[in-house]
Amino acid sequence: MGTMIQFARPDGQSVAGYLAEPAAARGAPGVVVIQEWWGLNEQIRGVAERLALAGYRALVPDLYRGKSTLEAAEANHLMTGLDFGAAAAQDIRGAVQHLKKGSPRVGVTGFCMGGALTVLAAVLVPEADAAVVWYGMPPLEFVDPGKIKAPLLAHWGTQDEFFTEAGVDALEARLREGQVDYTGHRYLAHHAFANETAQGPARIPATQYDAAWAQVAWDRTLRFFGRHLG
Repeated sequence: MGTMIQFARPDGQSVAGYLAEPAAARGAPGVVVIQEWWGLNEQIRGVAERLALAGYRALVPDLYRGKSTLEAAEANHLMTGLDFGAAAAQDIRGAVQHLKKGSPRVGVTGFCMGGALTVLAAVLVPEADAAVVWYGMPPLEFVDPGKIKAPLLAHWGTQDEFFTEAGVDALEARLREGQVDYTGHRYLAHHAFANETAQGPARIPATQYDAAWAQVAWDRTLRFFGRHLG
């Protein structure tokens, strides 16, 4: 099981984060995991544990400073109150820098809101060595492909009502024009298809877990991180 730690942002402020480490942590590669809009909850801690079992030191920065929710309206309120630029350039960059103290190579991955922040991190965190985006993107005007040096992998749902295929097309065109090392995969699936809590009566409309596609996407993610992080 992981533990809560404190790490420093580039501006010197302290941030809490959940750190899950593999059995052989010394010198292991690292991955910064970025939450969905729900906050640093049990599900996203489980993602960090999954990466730790695969051999990675996984750190989830607490972007909401201790808050999390099960309610969509409150999650939207928390997300709306988040400064995305500072979250990427300070919280996430600080997490990457923290892992780099013990890991030669560090990647970034995030889901939904965290997917959008992963794209921003690819732009704003020069220390990141690879990035995997799960069904989320920021507005295109914030994506400067000329600043993206790390290879990028992305997973999109063709039935995603939050991040539509038209938006994905526009993002991918911008990444191609900027000659980013980018690979995108599309799945016949809804938003949050890799979140195992997006099923049953508790899920919000327009999200739906798909175990089969989630497994395919995870296999691709671990192969990608294995290739670029070692």
